[in-house]
Amino acid sequence: MDLATIIGLVMGFGAIFGGAALEGVHLSALIQPTAAMIVLGGTFGACFVSFPLPTIIKAFKDCKTAILPVKFDPEGVIKDIINYATKARRNGLISLEQEAQAVRDPFIKKGISLVVDGIDPQKLRETLEADIMAYEDHTKHSAEFYESAGGYSPTIGIIGAVLGLIHVMSNLSDTSKLGGGIAVAFVATIYGLIVANIICIPVGTKIKIRMKEEVLRRVLVLEGLIAIQNGENPHFIEQKLKSFVGEEH
Repeated sequence: MDLATIIGLVMGFGAIFGGAALEGVHLSALIQPTAAMIVLGGTFGACFVSFPLPTIIKAFKDCKTAILPVKFDPEGVIKDIINYATKARRNGLISLEQEAQAVRDPFIKKGISLVVDGIDPQKLRETLEADIMAYEDHTKHSAEFYESAGGYSPTIGIIGAVLGLIHVMSNLSDTSKLGGGIAVAFVATIYGLIVANIICIPVGTKIKIRMKEEVLRRVLVLEGLIAIQNGENPHFIEQKLKSFVGEEH
């Protein structure tokens, strides 16, 4: 569970609705199903026009990483690589074949298998870098999906407000309802801004952060396996990999 995301959502919605309550706005006035339908339907309808279906499906899947991220443990990755290096230095590269069968991570599994097969180090680098670039490209599309939604939703909110005002202006004969009708019309604008600035854009940013963590993990694996293939000292490999990891980790 990503505590920062939970705190951010609670803080964001709490500040908005708490501030509205302090100003004397009844929370029931902010609950407008029609406005929500216009904003959400219009926003994601525009996104469906903008992106191909496979990208949309992956974006919804990647959304969970904002709340339920895969734990990023660079020290654990480095430790595993050093274990592989020590075993390969002692028993030869072929001894890693059992490791390839036991490991669950497909990227590590593929890398170890290529090392055991004796592929040229440059070819190994090119192959694994292609995998990293493909992962990064696909995940960027997920982040772009939510960033686009964050761009569309305020405009859709304005459309909802205009539709509400049209309804109000068509019933000018009953002046007692004008104030309430105008207030309801602007709820759609509020929804659009909330969807953009508290949900969609932050989720897109969080997906990018998760992507950078995963890219770093794969880079550690890539550099570690190439060093193992070159027969480098495990202690040197450890120091080399730690140089890729910032102090914050």
